[in-house]
Parts: sequence; C-alpha cells; structure tokens
Amino acid sequence: MRIAVVLRAIIAAVGVVGVVGCGTTVDGAATTPTIAGESDGAELFNPCSEVPDEWLRETGLDPATKTVTTDPQGESMWRICGWYAVDGPYRVDIISTSHTQAESRANAKLTGFQEVALGSRSGLIYKDKSDELELSCYVSLPAQQGMFEIAVGWRASQPVTADRCELAVEHAKDLEPHLPR
Repeated sequence: MRIAVVLRAIIAAVGVVGVVGCGTTVDGAATTPTIAGESDGAELFNPCSEVPDEWLRETGLDPATKTVTTDPQGESMWRICGWYAVDGPYRVDIISTSHTQAESRANAKLTGFQEVALGSRSGLIYKDKSDELELSCYVSLPAQQGMFEIAVGWRASQPVTADRCELAVEHAKDLEPHLPR
C-alpha cells in the first residue's frame, strides 16, 4: 500500500513538473509556457480504457493489477494508468499527455536525458531529480497529441535487481507499435 502511494506521488510530481516547470523568460519577463494540444485534452489516447489486456500480457504486465492515477472525465492534459509486472517487483505506468519531449528536455527537474530508438520513433529516457533512491525511470515517445511516457517504478520495499531505465525501454519497445502516432 505504501509503495503504491509513493509511486503515485512520484508520477503526480512529474505531471505537475511538466505542467508548471516549463515556463521561460524573455527580456527578463516571465512567459506562459506553450502547451501542445492544451485545448485538445479530450482527444488524448486513454491508457485506462484503450489499452487491451492483450497488449499488457505481451509486455509482461498483469491486467488484473490496474491502478488509475489520473483519468478525469472531460478534457485533461494527462491520463495515467499503471499495472504491475508479472516477473518483477515494479509497476509500469502508461502516461498519455499533450506535453511534448521538448518540454521534458526544458524541464529543470528532469535529468539524465538519453535518446533511444523505439521502432520508428525517437525515444527519450530521463529521470526525476527528486527521485533520490532512483526507483523510477521514464521513456517518452513522440505522438501527434504530444507524447506518451512509459514509466517504471520499483517497489521501495524490494531490493533493486534490474535497471529501471532498461526495463522502461523494453516495455516502451513492446508498446510502441500499438500507441497512436
């Protein structure tokens, strides 16, 4: 239970960081960040309702362990659902957002950026600076709506026995062909 709360807090923090951490200044004056698809939140792919059990099983996730982090009715800039792996003590969240990889790169609260090929898309690997235990890793894939993030969060009560970023890339590669471009 405590682990789920910690993971939700980390995922929510990244979501908030993505929303408020991307402003800039021009000639010393703050500007409002431009957010791709901000008014198109209703058009986001919804991982909570549009990811079939088959996709989850293909990538080694247990469909019965679904956790909804955020899936509000109506328009939203974020839709996040997660499932636990069948072969390890970690959870994989599929994050659908109107935010972009460029916004992630510009976000001072994210670190460790590495590019990775995910099918025909250019993926981006990164971590949240506030994750001092390094239990989580994110891989983003560009999409017309903004991007998808595949996040791996290790259970804090378990010894870390696998690289979270390698796991996130593996799951992202499995899911990439299914996710809208």
